[in-house]
This record gives sequence, structure tokens and C-alpha cells, in this order.
Amino acid sequence: MWGSLFGCNSILSMMAIAFDRYNVIVKGISATPFTIKRSLLWILLIWLFSALWTVFPFFGWGKYGPEGNMTACGTDYLVPDFLHRSYIFFYGLFVYFMPLFSIIYSYYFILSAVSAHEKSMREQAKKMNVASLRSSENANTSTEHKLAKVALVTISLWFMAWTPYLVVNFMGIFDAPPIAPLNTIWCSLFAKCSAIYNPIVYAISHPRYKAALAEKLPMLSCADTPSPAANKSDLESAETTSVA
Repeated sequence: MWGSLFGCNSILSMMAIAFDRYNVIVKGISATPFTIKRSLLWILLIWLFSALWTVFPFFGWGKYGPEGNMTACGTDYLVPDFLHRSYIFFYGLFVYFMPLFSIIYSYYFILSAVSAHEKSMREQAKKMNVASLRSSENANTSTEHKLAKVALVTISLWFMAWTPYLVVNFMGIFDAPPIAPLNTIWCSLFAKCSAIYNPIVYAISHPRYKAALAEKLPMLSCADTPSPAANKSDLESAETTSVA
């Protein structure tokens, strides 16, 4: 139950992040501001939607059962009952495929906007006979693009983690050849380990996260920690000169 709740919440949160990046990068100044109140509303709706799909089996639609090694529970995809199988089908449709296509839609236009922006910057640089038009004025745009890139990697890892588990569930409800218990265990374990990916991705890809980690947990740093002034200078340089 808890794995289902947090897994559902995770993918819907990823979808909300993709919509936010789409709103900021593609729409730009014409975008509707993502205020704190609006963010809290999105969070509430995500938790309610996740809880709804999680509790359905307790009311007769769908069923939880022991997984391959009998030490954990998950959706029971081997029950030969149309009602239970329809739950897994619609669960996959609304909690996997709907967010997947929504995220693909958002990132298609995000990448298109970033590509168009880069092309425009290169053309302007050629006309002005300079190597780059990057300046402090572009720092905010650069930061937004970098955050979108990190989010895209995180989302890709999430789908890589959960797709095998979805395939196993669909093989069960569509009467595919028997699945070895060991395979179901690995798919389930790989899916539930997706929760550890986010901090790793952020730690290796975002300068502010790395600087904060080095400051709070210096024992994890593999090199000498630079001074605060150097950190600030590096961050400003990274934000000014790079675009996702």
C-alpha cells in the first residue's frame, strides 16, 4: 500500500514539475505565476489522487497480495478476475501513461524552446562578432534551463525504474507466460529504489546543491572545500555561462 501511495505521488509530482518548467521556459513572461498558494493546491491534489488509487483495493476494486519472495506486498496481478484486472489496467493508464505522455508533451516544447533560444543567441553572436552573448542578465534563464535538464534526467530515471514493474503487472493480467519469482522481485526492488535517485542526480548536476552539500556535510567531499567567496564566484560563473 505505502509503496503504491508514494510511487503514485512521485510520478504525479514529476508531472507537476514538468508543467512548471513548461510554464516558465516555454511561456516565459506570459506564464501564470506559480504562487505558494497554487503550489500547495497542486500538492494537495496530488496526494488526494494518489490516496484515491491506493485505497481502491480496500473497497473491492483491485487487490494487494504478496510478491515473489513473499516478504512484501504489491498489486495482485495474478487474480483471474476481471474486476481486479481492470483496476491494474486503469491504474497503469492514469498513474503511468497519462503522466508519461504529459511529461513528454511538456519536455518536447521545453527542448524546442531551448533549442530556438540557443540558435537565436548564436546568430546574434555571429552578427556582433563575439564568442558569446552570455551575461549576468541571462543568469535566471540559464538557471531555469539547468533545472529543467536535471528534472528531465530525474524523470527519465523514474520511468526506467517503474517500467519493468508495470510490464510484469501487465503480463500477469493479460495471461502472458509465467514469470519467475526472482524476476518479479528484482522488478519490484528496482522500482522502489527509485526514491534514492533524486538526491544523487541533484548532487552531481547542480552547483548550488553541491555547494550546500559540501558546506553541510564536508566529510562527503572528495576534494578540498573552496572558500565561501570562491563558491559564490563559481556559482555565478556557472549560472552565467551555461545553459541546459
